[in-house]
Amino acid sequence: MILAIANQKGGVGKTTTAINLAAALSNHGKKTLLLDLDPQANASISFLDINSINKSIYDSLVEGGCELREIIRKSSVPKLDLVPAKISLAKLESNLVGQFDAHFRLKDRLNAICSDYDMIVIDTPPTLGLITVNALVACSHLLIPIQSSYFALEGTDDLLETVKKIKLRANPGLEMLGVLITLHDKRTILGKDIRSRISETFGSKVFDTVISRSVRLEESPAYKEPIFSHAPNSSGATEYTKLSEEVLNRG
Repeated sequence: MILAIANQKGGVGKTTTAINLAAALSNHGKKTLLLDLDPQANASISFLDINSINKSIYDSLVEGGCELREIIRKSSVPKLDLVPAKISLAKLESNLVGQFDAHFRLKDRLNAICSDYDMIVIDTPPTLGLITVNALVACSHLLIPIQSSYFALEGTDDLLETVKKIKLRANPGLEMLGVLITLHDKRTILGKDIRSRISETFGSKVFDTVISRSVRLEESPAYKEPIFSHAPNSSGATEYTKLSEEVLNRG
């Protein structure tokens, strides 16, 4: 399975989900690749010293770029590898504009390595530009994190419209694996109301697992480790383990 985690709205827990879901899948014994496709490179920084990254995903996706195998790095988590990003990725869109294979560049690169992994998880930027479109063309499944907030559903129509267009031609097999409610506070009436609104909109596509607001989840990237080694007994560790089980069952 190649799973893209996308929502053009920022601050919804995309990178937190990418990091911890990838780690949880590897904990289940799945050989997993986390591919950082966000120029902010937060997923990369969560595992690596940024100064240690020489080649990044940008170097593979540009015209005449290197093979992905050349830039894959081992993470501190067994069975979890990483394709890192750097801020240079922000230049990719202008580099690809007008090129006939612009939307397929990531798909073509992944074809060479996808058989090496059971799961590939792609973290995307908070935009609906060419970088995110590359992820949606390359993936087999999509996971949409939606923050449990008053403006939760704002912008999801644009994402779903983009997915619909990509399914028409570029990637007919693309499936929406599910919608994940993140940053949830179950103690508040608003939190419960938002959860029911999201469920009304997406029905059975909403994962049973809900990711709660957690200081431990926010802290863990600073220690360059996923939640399972930073705070193994925390609610975040339990929730991302449950999410990984749902992902494997749905996949």
